Amino acid sequence: MSTVRNITTTLITIIMTGVVCSQEAFHNFGDVQIHGKGQIGFHIDVTNDGDFDNNLGKVGFYNDGSLLVSGTKSPVFYDIEIDVIEDMFLEVGVGVVNFQEFINGKVFTPRDQKDISLMYIGDTPYLGESNDRYIDGYASMTGELDFSFPVGDDFRIRPIKIESAAVSTSRAAYFFENPNTPNFFVESFDTNAFDDFLFGVSVFEFWDLDGTQETRVSLTWDSNSNIPTLVNNLEDLRVVGWHKELKKWVNLGNTNFTGNTDQGEITSDVIIPDEYEVLTFGSSTRLLDGDLEIFTAVSPNGDGFNDTFTIQGLAKFPENELMIYNRWGVLVFQKQAYHENQNFAGISEGRATISQKTELPEGTYYYVLKIEGAKDKAGYLYINR
Repeated sequence: MSTVRNITTTLITIIMTGVVCSQEAFHNFGDVQIHGKGQIGFHIDVTNDGDFDNNLGKVGFYNDGSLLVSGTKSPVFYDIEIDVIEDMFLEVGVGVVNFQEFINGKVFTPRDQKDISLMYIGDTPYLGESNDRYIDGYASMTGELDFSFPVGDDFRIRPIKIESAAVSTSRAAYFFENPNTPNFFVESFDTNAFDDFLFGVSVFEFWDLDGTQETRVSLTWDSNSNIPTLVNNLEDLRVVGWHKELKKWVNLGNTNFTGNTDQGEITSDVIIPDEYEVLTFGSSTRLLDGDLEIFTAVSPNGDGFNDTFTIQGLAKFPENELMIYNRWGVLVFQKQAYHENQNFAGISEGRATISQKTELPEGTYYYVLKIEGAKDKAGYLYINR
């Protein structure tokens, strides 16, 4: 538990007209300015319907619960400090022009309203971001320097970086969602629709990046990204984008990468973000393992594409055994002499916790393939319904 700070009574130089303060909210419907070395701490909700965008000094948001910023006009502050244990919620954009620090809590913005964001103006830096402190929704920036958007979802930060916004405004959010079934977009992004230079697209996550100027883009991944379902080698990993006009995923390149398949970062070629609806990871090659070709996505919906877990080439190795486990290590499928006529279609054949003939839920699974006289082969597969 943090110590709730109070700077409301120190170094204040404020001009206020048309302001109502109550125990519930600070409501500005006139003109408020913080001058010089002024400091003010908000421990209650803030509603801004007036002018509150010509400020110096420091503004802090402090509460052991949550705080809401709302109104019809965006307040803009010089320095911002956020120490809100149960998170800060924006119903109107909030700007910062000098420095912003995360101390406790996340900043939530409405994912279905892109124009509401925490706005970093003029290359404003920030500090203190972590898996517990980030922007859950949209962040935007205006400036000329490289910038990493401190965005995340599902209790972890997943930054997206741009090299330069070229004196322009860019905006970004991260979605830990299947692109085939997004929650906040009118259209879906079919991961089976991609150009000739790709062989697969992630079904786990995506980013929305908006901007009119050319830039390279860097995406980050962690163990929940399940990169091994796409590639064995990071050289084959690609940034991919859903092209707004072509209505398919296109290869945006791999100019640099760091890390391993559990954690890392990849940088694209130069792109114009506004040409793409969303961005994620893709593969420039099929997952080949010697004489075997392993397709690690299973979508048992009867459309003829990836309806079963296919391992081409097993006819050369009839003495084999396939075992599939769920995320908790429970055996859900086991078959000796696995081949084309016995393909796993997302139905449990386990004998333990999961009843036989049970339709398995969408998610990530782990396979182990044993071949007589060879080293066991293992990896991830994903069921997408």
